[in-house]
Amino acid sequence: MERRRSTAAADDQGEPGAGRAGPRRRWYRFAPLAVAAVVTGAVVVTAPVDTAGSGGSALRDVIGERQLRIMAPAAPGGGWDQTSREMQGALRELVGRTEVYNVAGAGGTIGLSQFVRRTADPTELMTTGLIMVGAVEANGSPHSLADTTPLVRLTTDYQVVVVAAGSPLTDVAGLVSAMRADIAAVSISGGSAGGAEQILAGLLAKAVGADPAKVSYVAHSGGGEALTTLLSGRSTIGVSGVSELQSQIEAGTVRALAVSSPERLPGLPDVPTLRESGVDVELQNWRGVVAPAGISPEQEQALEGLLVDMTRTDAWREALDRRGWGDATLAGPEFEEFVRTEQDRVSRVLDEIGLG
Repeated sequence: MERRRSTAAADDQGEPGAGRAGPRRRWYRFAPLAVAAVVTGAVVVTAPVDTAGSGGSALRDVIGERQLRIMAPAAPGGGWDQTSREMQGALRELVGRTEVYNVAGAGGTIGLSQFVRRTADPTELMTTGLIMVGAVEANGSPHSLADTTPLVRLTTDYQVVVVAAGSPLTDVAGLVSAMRADIAAVSISGGSAGGAEQILAGLLAKAVGADPAKVSYVAHSGGGEALTTLLSGRSTIGVSGVSELQSQIEAGTVRALAVSSPERLPGLPDVPTLRESGVDVELQNWRGVVAPAGISPEQEQALEGLLVDMTRTDAWREALDRRGWGDATLAGPEFEEFVRTEQDRVSRVLDEIGLG
């Protein structure tokens, strides 16, 4: 489904490089992304840039002493909330205090509907990602990321399939058998409708020869609620980002059956991949940051520079290691093009697996 930018966004952004005062600077640094089975993947030409230390001062030139606010469009504890609060810590040494606030519901589309009203305000940021792209399609949202100003992609995160510690399912082979026998009887708890978790659920069904449209998926506004559903026995398996469930796996509350990565993950070396387990599925989530439509080219450049500087701080690098996130920094026109591509790709995938 093609979505067009709002008038304000089109006037200030247009196509990459169009309508700008002078050449646009490009900031990007990209750790190689494994190409997801059918959902994510990009080929990016990378180049060194010299912006270290410039973002904070450039931002002050365009917003003065006003404070940045970061919307996490989900409940506390999930991936967007984690990303926002890690940003808050890493930005402290560059711009001082920032505010993080949560607007939960509908895969981030409730937060998005509020965020698009903040036209031309460079002090407002919102975390976003693949889950919101899918939720926009699944929920028929009147707004999309085309109604924002994409700034920087930050991280990638893989999904992990888990069961409660006492579950009779012990491996992927058992899960595959159960799904083939009665796909509707294998209930799956995860995040919002149309998000990475539901996409993975549909891909799993398709890979084992079941009808994705018959998947019994229990959507939640946050990872904590999905975990509660799993532990209460109201779902057979749970799907969430590795960073959201790793502590529960380590504590023995849940048992990991597989991860959606191309190779085993350093943080979960004993957990096989889906492909290693005989299920030909790979999927990665991504998260990034947008600003409202209508900000000036100078404000956009300053915000991009600040966020790229943030990714070079010790605090951010430590957060990547601690959370198990992949560094996928991409900014400027390249990120804008990536977002447009993702919107088209996710729409096609949701249709293919019966979730569109």
